[in-house]
Amino acid sequence: SMLEFKLPAMSCGHCVTAVTEAVHEVDGAARVEVDLATKEVKVESTQDRQKIAAALAQAGYPPA
Repeated sequence: SMLEFKLPAMSCGHCVTAVTEAVHEVDGAARVEVDLATKEVKVESTQDRQKIAAALAQAGYPPA
């Protein structure tokens, strides 16, 4: 399913990599689309939204 997160802490290209890696730790097959301008991330994953949100928060990008 398609999950959408708003990540206010995300501000640079490095953040995009960190966010993508955090998602892939939970679901290696997930598709991650990051829009840095709007600070939004779309994740296509079979994993639970809560799991992905927790991984993002742990990486330093808590969803708003």
